[in-house]
Amino acid sequence: MELSIAKLSNDPLFLSLLLLLLPLIIWLWLKLQANGRQKLNLPPSPPKLPLIGNIHQLGKLPHRSLRNLSKKYGSLLLLQLGQNQTLVVSSADMVKEIVKNHDIAFSDRPRTTAANILLYGCTDVGFAPYGEYWRQARKICVTELLSLQRVNSFQFVRDEEVEVAVDRLRRASFDREAVNLSELLMLVANNVVSRSALSRKFESEDGKSKFGLLARRVLVLMTSSCVGDMFPYLNWIDYVRGFTSSLKQVNKEMDAIFDQIIEENENSNNNDRQRDFLSIILKLQQDGLLDMDLTLDNIKAFILDMLVGGTDTSSTTLEWVMAELMKNPTAMKKLQKEIRGVVGDKTKIDMNDVNQMDYLKCVIKEALRLHPAVPLLLPRQTTSKVNLGGYEIPPDVTVFFNVWAIHMDPGLWEKPEEFIPERFENSSADFKGQDFEYLPFGFGRRGCPGMAFAVAFILYTVANLLCWFDWEFTDGENAENLDMDEVYGLTAYKKVPLRLMPILTKSD
Repeated sequence: MELSIAKLSNDPLFLSLLLLLLPLIIWLWLKLQANGRQKLNLPPSPPKLPLIGNIHQLGKLPHRSLRNLSKKYGSLLLLQLGQNQTLVVSSADMVKEIVKNHDIAFSDRPRTTAANILLYGCTDVGFAPYGEYWRQARKICVTELLSLQRVNSFQFVRDEEVEVAVDRLRRASFDREAVNLSELLMLVANNVVSRSALSRKFESEDGKSKFGLLARRVLVLMTSSCVGDMFPYLNWIDYVRGFTSSLKQVNKEMDAIFDQIIEENENSNNNDRQRDFLSIILKLQQDGLLDMDLTLDNIKAFILDMLVGGTDTSSTTLEWVMAELMKNPTAMKKLQKEIRGVVGDKTKIDMNDVNQMDYLKCVIKEALRLHPAVPLLLPRQTTSKVNLGGYEIPPDVTVFFNVWAIHMDPGLWEKPEEFIPERFENSSADFKGQDFEYLPFGFGRRGCPGMAFAVAFILYTVANLLCWFDWEFTDGENAENLDMDEVYGLTAYKKVPLRLMPILTKSD
């Protein structure tokens, strides 16, 4: 029997017939599935193509494509992505209803091929399935790294790394050299996160972040098209086209880095060094003081979350803040006046100074409104049938929350396409996701646990960039022609890196 199957698998006629019949088989299977769902009152859907459904309508910038579809079909939109039903939520009212009535039902994560391979079987905090493991994992990470007390304790790290960046900018100013600000901000973000989590930096000899680009590769792979996720019986295609091997290679590279870090930590005899997240977790595990046993892979998954999430989202936000200020010189001058007025004759900025900078907070909020770091948030998955907005939502549906579309809603925001920080001067909107019109860090149980860490770093960094320097365009750019195109890879970062000339204005 095995020999017959082997012969058939090598028979060109058999393979040709199989390839011809496969689309028909898939179409019939999907048709049967669709007929079974017709009894439900589902949200509206755009017209679908056979087999692929609505995949072709996502485009390179899905948050923008989905906003256009929601304008036509409504704020609850049901797409068919291969075999997968996907709900897109694009209104503050629907988010509010979900949080108040269905938060648990919308708190799970879909298990994708990329997340499974890159994130150690989805044992990180971001993509772990909703349940007891996720609750305990989140508790550990928040308590030991991301609580307000811990965030404040890492201020010396922010001080030192931002000061290093300021020194580099000062030298560039003396030499009249333009700087790749996007690259520098990624380096600073990665150094702050890695020192807080691991007491070490990933900086190459030429002053670039060795982990920053790897972190971005992880995020891009997380959102790359995976045939097996959309058509599980065609997962072999991902092996043939090299996608699966790419995932495994990146995981292998990261795993080698983490193995080395953990080994160095365990062999370290320096008891006086700053106790970082990794040291604390390993000690708690060794002493049996955790509420659950963690494997080394679990710990690596936590570290990966912090390094990847903390590096790319923060550096992307800083990049957009500076780009928007360069496009809007009036806002830039107003913010510089506030920052320099608060700092006065001091040679160093501290967080007490930053806390007095109200317009700075407005600028950061407005930049995150226009450019939420993760415009569709991390995908969620329903765990049970839910009635939402007059429609029936089945279980096991992937859910995207188009935060960017909510932030662009003209019914909520006056002149939503424009950069107007003043809109937040008398607004109750904050970063916590409790105002459903403004959700840069998500909301509910699966909201971003690193919000306090990120906001403190972003505020402090921008205050330093604008206190000590003026900024000029290079290469013939100006406020009118500055390229603001995006690239989507879970985060939405600037397509063309931001190159500017720093002009030292205040000696510190």
